[in-house]
Amino acid sequence: MNIQKDIDRKRLDEKVLGMPWFVQQFIDYKLPDLSPSTLLEYIRDYETFFNWLRGELLSEADHNSKVSLTELEMLRMENVVSYRLYLTTRREGANSKVTISRKLSSLRSLFHYLSQIAEDEDFYPLLKRNIMAKVEVKRIHKPKDTAAKLKGKILEEEELLEFIAYILVGYGIDVADNKQAIYSYELNKERDACIASLILNSGLRVSEIINLNIDDLDFNNKLIYIFRKGHNDETFKTPVYFREQAQDDLALYLSLRQTRYHAPKKEKALFLTIPNGQKDGKRMTKRAVQAMIIKYATRFGKPFLTVHKLRHSFATDYYLQNDIYKTKEQLGHASTETTEVYAHLTDKTMSEAIERRVE
Repeated sequence: MNIQKDIDRKRLDEKVLGMPWFVQQFIDYKLPDLSPSTLLEYIRDYETFFNWLRGELLSEADHNSKVSLTELEMLRMENVVSYRLYLTTRREGANSKVTISRKLSSLRSLFHYLSQIAEDEDFYPLLKRNIMAKVEVKRIHKPKDTAAKLKGKILEEEELLEFIAYILVGYGIDVADNKQAIYSYELNKERDACIASLILNSGLRVSEIINLNIDDLDFNNKLIYIFRKGHNDETFKTPVYFREQAQDDLALYLSLRQTRYHAPKKEKALFLTIPNGQKDGKRMTKRAVQAMIIKYATRFGKPFLTVHKLRHSFATDYYLQNDIYKTKEQLGHASTETTEVYAHLTDKTMSEAIERRVE
């Protein structure tokens, strides 16, 4: 079982209880097609919307679970415009265009289901009037725009190896006077370098990293078997290749895993941590991996670097040596449209390469 998916499914089951019955029905309808993580985002979007509805007195409900279908039918276009404005200017922090687009898209999906798919006992649509059908949600994620934002914010060429080397050696020199930092560093540097190396040499997502078990590793063939994002078939794991550099870093970490982290026999996780106050190693969390990369990146002089940007770094490097279809398969993208980002990212690098050959 995918560990993160299992956690998200439990959270989803808990949070959906705070939703109206028709939202619970919609989530059940979507479960076979969408991951629990995606549906959790839907629920959070609906919480925001229903809270706003009640705050604006567009619903008489005293709790989100009591918002009615009739109240949704009575919404006018001016209400939707007001909600969009609220998302843009809310005091606790304005949402980005991408977030607003996603929140409106979540509502469109719900309203579409209620008006076009779900039926009452007389076979009539649950929602007679769909105001969200009038709302155009513009596509925000254009590959060229995404590439422009990433330029200068990923590791390139020699930096991939330099970052791994920095985790193994350089960081320790920089924090040598900090006893607390150096203790944690000496304990975890091989593990941390291995995680960074595996991402930079395979393009794995952070969720795929933390879900890895010892049994998922085919060390000799440089393969790792993972549940790919968006694939709901729990009986099949996708084989993903990693480069030889990661093989060396994995070998170093594996030689220390058992003794360094006191792994219980029942603990199958590949990457372990010892929680404060405990003796035995446990599976690392997504948040721990993200914080770990940011810690090293900041000292390395790349404070904008994140786990996902390490994946972008690998993808850009990989695309320079392979076509878009191989890159798509390696990264586990659903379509080549997502992979097009790396075509735009490598434009400058490729043009420089052509000029060098001419010389």
